[in-house]
Amino acid sequence: MKEGKNKLEEKLLLKRENGWDKTGDKKSVFEFAEEYKVFLDKSRTERLCAEEIVQLTKSCKTYGFMFANKAGLDYEKLIFVNRGKNVALVLKGKKPIEEGINIIVSHIDSPSLHLKQIPVSEDGNSGTAIFRTHYYGGIKKYQWVSRPLALYGVIVKQDGKVVNVSIGKEKDEPVLFIPDLLPHLANKAQKLSPNTNISDIIPGEKLCALAGSIPIEDKEAKERIKLNILNALYEKYGIKEEDLISSELMLVPADDVRDVGLDRSMIMGYGHDDKSCAYTSLRALLDIVGNNIRPERTVAVFFFDKEEIGSEGNTSASSTFLEEVMARLQGRNTDIERNLRVFRNSRVISADVAAGVNPNWPEPNEMTNADKIGYGVCIKKFTGHGGKYEASDANAEFVGFVRNILNKNNITWQSGEMGKVDEGGGGTIAKIFAKRGMEVIDVGLPVMSMHAPSEIISKVDLYETYRFYKAFLMEV
Repeated sequence: MKEGKNKLEEKLLLKRENGWDKTGDKKSVFEFAEEYKVFLDKSRTERLCAEEIVQLTKSCKTYGFMFANKAGLDYEKLIFVNRGKNVALVLKGKKPIEEGINIIVSHIDSPSLHLKQIPVSEDGNSGTAIFRTHYYGGIKKYQWVSRPLALYGVIVKQDGKVVNVSIGKEKDEPVLFIPDLLPHLANKAQKLSPNTNISDIIPGEKLCALAGSIPIEDKEAKERIKLNILNALYEKYGIKEEDLISSELMLVPADDVRDVGLDRSMIMGYGHDDKSCAYTSLRALLDIVGNNIRPERTVAVFFFDKEEIGSEGNTSASSTFLEEVMARLQGRNTDIERNLRVFRNSRVISADVAAGVNPNWPEPNEMTNADKIGYGVCIKKFTGHGGKYEASDANAEFVGFVRNILNKNNITWQSGEMGKVDEGGGGTIAKIFAKRGMEVIDVGLPVMSMHAPSEIISKVDLYETYRFYKAFLMEV
């Protein structure tokens, strides 16, 4: 009787397997993770990430990629760059493009603190100069205080010259720091009432970073500490206060990417959401090209900006960048009807991370449909919140298509959703591609402490995600 029951369980029940138990190649898992850590460390902002993607693509001559604006119409390996914040890599397949493209899309922006356009202020109460910020994306504001922060970005001067800024990453450089209120004095100022959200303990206008405290020597000058900071910026970068109006400067964590756990099974770093999916999709395509494989269908990987604020703007997935790439691939004979036909026949993986169950806070999850780190790639049939509002909802046929790829390639995977039905939720790029008539589904890896300055992923999930993206690109 017991034997019969076990056979029935084996025959009927979904098997959710630990990736570490299933993998037969832990050496490759750890080696892949080390390469990813280097990429993540260099990709603190969307601009830096885009630059690193292009650099890795161009670094190996055997890849043979060429910028689209320099290549002929029949060139097979193309790089497209949009305003330094979007990249698309395309490998033309054997079949006509009208039969559709296999596409993976991820985003390379992450929550951060943007400096305001007039950021430098002198605070007479504390005797310091501060940088005023405007937070970007969904964050818990209290997580960004009392930690070392680095300053990155660009400043465009009056003459149009672009100045790159990087302060705080190297060990011999100063960092920026947002001071919290000591517990001895926080009883009233930061007291939580029954109706107060914990994120409101630190209002947005109090996310001001210490910039310095030494006054300029001229004692007749006003705001002497502010002037000293502006003078330091002038000496280092040749910029004036007005130049900061035309700048994009952001504070990001200065912490190094580190292994987590005595077994080194996890990675702590800033920006796993969504650079873990960006890197795995990039590597999937480059490894196909590096092995001199030309797929049957044309394949493309896209890296977008502005996902964290709803994918609005001319560097987001809502921009015309996709249409521009499609038009270039089809040459001079493209038209609306032809573009729609390509879209309809294309398959898209929205490569974005999932919410990994937190051991300290499992309550928001319905555990039957929750994603766990270490258990492989996450399929999310739908995104959005509540009654599937603002969602993309993949049809059963396309879910079956993806499941088949996972199983026939022996990839560890799981299926889940972002929390209980009424708990919250979240959207991704998927709905934007669905509106264009494409088959699309979210597939990525689970992240713990998502949107925190330091997030956690599993190395085995990272590797299994790479394996799936590579298999998907090659699927006919």
